[in-house]
Amino acid sequence: MIATCVGIGYLSGQFTQEGVETWYKTIEKPVFNPPNWVFAPVWTTLYILMGLAAGLVWGRIGEQPEIVKKGLTFFGIQLALNALWSYLFFGLHNPLLALIEIILLWLMIYETFLQFNKINKLSGYIFILYLLWVTFATVLNASIWWLNK
Repeated sequence: MIATCVGIGYLSGQFTQEGVETWYKTIEKPVFNPPNWVFAPVWTTLYILMGLAAGLVWGRIGEQPEIVKKGLTFFGIQLALNALWSYLFFGLHNPLLALIEIILLWLMIYETFLQFNKINKLSGYIFILYLLWVTFATVLNASIWWLNK
């Protein structure tokens, strides 16, 4: 699971890297925008933790098959939305569409947290960290959209 998450993160990073080197430099950003170097280690850590959380949940498939399948379905949806956000924001240079999408992502992360927390408390706690970071990313995305509309 960790390798899958890191792999998705790597693919998302391809859109991000190209956009950061070109378009992102040219747009206005809020004063609380972190330096670009912060994002790679934070996202790498989060992808590793997501994979760990999913692995802990997957390990309970024999004991709670229905709820594990439900939790992993939400996990897959949020992981796909996570990758899509990078494409919308950095690939298409569309902060508004990315903002709409990141709100859906946040909701899927929250639902994944609820499901994972029923199965394995550590997995739930991991998703709280992820949810906090995506909350910040949502505010950042909204601010960038507002400043550049």
